[in-house]
Amino acid sequence: MTTKTFALALPLAALVAATAASPAPAAHPAPWHSAWNASQQAPAHTTWYPNWSEGGFDNHSVRQTIRVGAEGSELRVRLSNAFGTTPLRLTGATVARSAGGAAVQPDTVRPLRFKGSGAATVPTGGELSSDPVALPVRAFEQLTVTFYFQGATGPATFHNVAMTTSYRATGDHLGDPAADAFSEAGFSWYYLAGVDVKNLRPGGPGGGRGAVVAFGDSLTDGYGATPGADRRYPDELAERLASQGRPRTVLNAGIGGNKVLGDSECFGESALARFRRDALGRPDVATVVVLEGTNDIVMPDGPADHCTTPSPEVTAAEIIAGHRQLIREARTRGVRVIGATIPPYHGFEHWTERGEKVRKAVNEWIRTSGAYDGVADFDRVLAAPVDPAHPEAVAIKQEYAFGDRIHLNDAGYRAMAEAVDLNSL
Repeated sequence: MTTKTFALALPLAALVAATAASPAPAAHPAPWHSAWNASQQAPAHTTWYPNWSEGGFDNHSVRQTIRVGAEGSELRVRLSNAFGTTPLRLTGATVARSAGGAAVQPDTVRPLRFKGSGAATVPTGGELSSDPVALPVRAFEQLTVTFYFQGATGPATFHNVAMTTSYRATGDHLGDPAADAFSEAGFSWYYLAGVDVKNLRPGGPGGGRGAVVAFGDSLTDGYGATPGADRRYPDELAERLASQGRPRTVLNAGIGGNKVLGDSECFGESALARFRRDALGRPDVATVVVLEGTNDIVMPDGPADHCTTPSPEVTAAEIIAGHRQLIREARTRGVRVIGATIPPYHGFEHWTERGEKVRKAVNEWIRTSGAYDGVADFDRVLAAPVDPAHPEAVAIKQEYAFGDRIHLNDAGYRAMAEAVDLNSL
């Protein structure tokens, strides 16, 4: 949504692999494990949330920080040109441990190579993995990836709501440990699709029974959480699993503003269109948690613009049919799928009785139909009556609500993570 409108707004601020890892010895395979992920979007103009996607980069270094969810002795970085209209020419790239902001720890800077070369070309619509990098990483450690584009990239494939700061500098600053040159700041990730690790320690953080994917909209992307603090609900869920001695990588496949049934110029392809790539695309995915539907319900009741149009009113039956399709796709891949109920949004400026009826009907189906392998009942945990005399009218509990009354604060996202039955995963 927009700052004034939708729950997936962002105020402030199968995959085509171009290369593959070398085959592991058959007797002792050492597979790659997903450690971090971001769902990709087409370049978009969003007046309430400025970004660099439409203009792209030209003689720019772009420095981006992420938090990995698994440990390993080696890593590789994945780049995406999923929405590019021409091949993406990367002049060079590095990875390092973050030193805060745009600074990195000097002794950890490692060049990224692609089939032995420092430069690479990512095909139009494709993805590219770097060669293995000998940089040991720990679960929940922050890494910084820097790309340098000597020539013009054109519009950039990106992820809109990073909920952390990315930086841009003119010229080649790949190996520069200091932050000084990176004078421009933004709040999205560009071309950065994922990080994988190898040689997991058995039982170590992230080394459990396959990755969990949190698939959804801005409530999964974490809008409303403290920027840069990694307090989205998937972050909290990963930490909870580790603290319980049940470590699993939790991959965030949220896109702010995303809908089950409709594509958006600003909020990504529909859940139906992107589920196979974003939720099921990694080979180590074992479980997906689906939290989708808020924007299908809310956007028809707000103002129309290039981001929200078209947004026809949809019925609960139509949203449920979309969820059933996601379940079928997950089952076809042998992936366990958990349904999450849609949190309340009474008090949000575009709340309507029509929307509330649809939300409750979808939630009742998620809870009682048995269609999902399990249920994460976020609605029940987050909701409180607006008026004791009318218990049917519910809103997000005050202690969990972000200012717009449709997103959550840090405590609210922590409550979501605590509502997930770990046995259901």
